[in-house]
Amino acid sequence: MDKFVITGGKALEGKIKVEGSKNSALPLIAASLLVDHGETVLSNIPALRDIETMIELIRHLGAKVEYDAAAGNLTINAEDLTSDTAPYDLLRQMRGAFVVLGPILARLGHAKVSLPGGCSLGARPVDYHIKGLRAMGAEISVSEGYVIAKKSKGKDSTVYFDRPTHTGTENILFAAALGSGRTIIINAACDPEVADVANYLISAGANIAGAGTPRIEVEAVEKLNPVSYEVAGDRLVAGTYLFAAAATGGKLETTGVNPQELEIVIEKLTEMGCTLETKERSIKISAPARLKATSVVTFPYPGFPTDLQACMAAAMTVADGTSRLRETVFDDRFGHAMEMRRLGAEITISSDEALITGVSELKGTTVMAGDIRAGAGLVIACLAARKQSEIRRVYHIDRGYAHLEDKLRTLGAEIERKSE
Repeated sequence: MDKFVITGGKALEGKIKVEGSKNSALPLIAASLLVDHGETVLSNIPALRDIETMIELIRHLGAKVEYDAAAGNLTINAEDLTSDTAPYDLLRQMRGAFVVLGPILARLGHAKVSLPGGCSLGARPVDYHIKGLRAMGAEISVSEGYVIAKKSKGKDSTVYFDRPTHTGTENILFAAALGSGRTIIINAACDPEVADVANYLISAGANIAGAGTPRIEVEAVEKLNPVSYEVAGDRLVAGTYLFAAAATGGKLETTGVNPQELEIVIEKLTEMGCTLETKERSIKISAPARLKATSVVTFPYPGFPTDLQACMAAAMTVADGTSRLRETVFDDRFGHAMEMRRLGAEITISSDEALITGVSELKGTTVMAGDIRAGAGLVIACLAARKQSEIRRVYHIDRGYAHLEDKLRTLGAEIERKSE
């Protein structure tokens, strides 16, 4: 396993282009299974471990894939699907792979998909997916760790989610796209990544209205056509760089991202004393010598992203005053707090809230990444800390950030990847 060795205390400065969104790319790869002829071409695909896992999964299902990781181009031919089964060995590696259930069911009429694994973030049930598919008439059972589904004849249906779920929304979109009948999704996820997936489906011939709002309507079509599609920039990666600049007192520009997708993040960074300037596809940030404390509550989009909660926590650890950080999306997402305490942070956890009193400086030590976003938060904390730190289990970080250490070095960071 690899680790990062970071010598912190240096302000990040420069310009960085954001890679394609992982949370768009993964369901887009799954969506390619809906096309029964020709080649789907996806561009701006990030070079991530999770992408490799999803490619391996659709190959297992029978798709032919050509992937140029350096160029970010992916060509998929799913004409001949040879299996309806997504096995545990692949699903255990990431929860997002469960999104293949909808496409397999829509294409083949039956599917057998393992219950997923991935980051440990408390209860993230797939019950919403199952409930939604049943509302569409699918017959579903769970046996020996697998969800077994059989598609019924198309009918008009309404799917209600108790709370927004982006992968659940995508699975219903996929299942509803082919066949017959109309499906209405109520309390759908509004995430930009869901809208990106819907835009791809529409470009391929799907009949979808309302994507990006809580109410989506899908009129099924007989088939989808192969298209070329560019994945949108990753707002979460962009946010990570912005928080890294803020925590280190730096100045940088991120490009390749839509600032409107980060409006609440920009607002909170402004509250902390940063100056931000936005253009159509870029965000500039200039951080003060020391940040100000603030309060944040994570919430489904357009609320503050739970996936940037650890990055915000890292910035709060060096802010002047006491900040409050409440997590409402996942019930076990403060695992990074103990690691940040090892760096000298003053963090108190009570139920779903963290109370963070900023310190004048953090001090380098050895910490461990527990998941993708916690790992990114620890990178930021170590960049802000004095002296040298080590971050272990960086394979988690590699699942969500492409060549993070190389990109940070272009901004002046002292960070190296070494073998443990």
